[in-house]
Amino acid sequence: MKKIRKAIIAVAGSGTRLLPATKAQPKEMLPIVDKPIIQLVVEELVAAGIEDIIFVTRWDKKPLEDHFDHSLALEYDLKKNGKEKLQKEISDLAEMANFIYVRQKGPYGNGTPVLSAASLVKDEPFMFIWGDDLVKSKVPFAKQMVDDYNETGHLMIGVQKVPKEDVSKYGIANLVDGTTQIEDIVEKPAVEEAKSQLADFGRMILNQDIVDVLKATSLGKGNELWITDAIRKYIQNGGEFYAKEVEDGQWMTTGDPVNYLKAILAYAVDREDIKDELKDYMESL
Repeated sequence: MKKIRKAIIAVAGSGTRLLPATKAQPKEMLPIVDKPIIQLVVEELVAAGIEDIIFVTRWDKKPLEDHFDHSLALEYDLKKNGKEKLQKEISDLAEMANFIYVRQKGPYGNGTPVLSAASLVKDEPFMFIWGDDLVKSKVPFAKQMVDDYNETGHLMIGVQKVPKEDVSKYGIANLVDGTTQIEDIVEKPAVEEAKSQLADFGRMILNQDIVDVLKATSLGKGNELWITDAIRKYIQNGGEFYAKEVEDGQWMTTGDPVNYLKAILAYAVDREDIKDELKDYMESL
């Protein structure tokens, strides 16, 4: 098996549910305490051994690109003012991985970023990630997935159980009894039609076979190109695909105000330098 050394991160969304905060900055650059959402995603990938990180972007994502580049003036000022630790932290951002930027082209939908970057991952396994999804876990979830792949060779997608009333918001995976193998996966089924409550989220291990199926996949629900439709078609054609639940952790979406604030609090209360004061303040409210 080829080693997983590349990841595609989809960051071409508009962040409309977080306007006006996202009017002049990418939603992926919104802070979780003092780190942008996207930095936490990249740190997770680097911890899994990913070397090449491909951002699928659009015209207004330059702040994201700048974040993972050197800022020589800032680094100089920090060093001059005796803030060597912070200077090194800022400088190291550009050296975390090999960063590649590709503009998204094609129909609307979460399958389009894969096709936009397909030539850069040709004939090798890769991770596909949504840039506004976080997984807070003891062992980075990307590493959990890569370790599983190295042991089994399984293509897989991250899943987490959601309330029954929320199944129509996500792709829902139905498993073969007693296994983690996916029998069927349906994008945003009606509540009464969903066969499980396992929602997929933005962590996947894919390969060229999935890319080839995706290229031949028609637009689906909402006239969008869905990666779940390609996975479903792959399974129907005899391919095996697996679900991977988070061990010792939790998937946290940041795409709307309430869940974004929940994510901030979840990370903040783990910080030794601020958690006590924050908890006191929360209790006072």
